[in-house]
Amino acid sequence: MSSQAAYKLKVEAEIELAQAKLAELKAHAKNTAADARIKLEGMIYDLERMLDGTKTKLRELGTSGEGAWDELKDGVDVAWSEFSKGLGKAAAKFRN
Repeated sequence: MSSQAAYKLKVEAEIELAQAKLAELKAHAKNTAADARIKLEGMIYDLERMLDGTKTKLRELGTSGEGAWDELKDGVDVAWSEFSKGLGKAAAKFRN
């Protein structure tokens, strides 16, 4: 398996886990007070947009030629890092 294919599979697995965490946050949001729920739902919306951006970059990576792969991989890494930080913050706020 090429390093490109292995990387793509790794990120796809991480995305699946992230989608499960977002679903969990949505379920918890339904059981919170109105003000907290509105904030959490806003955070979830933003995270979903970030995740969509990561998926788009991953699709671009999958169709890229060898020359563009490193540049696109960096874009996926940055998008994933930003999403992961945001997800961590949302989860921490919910726990508090």
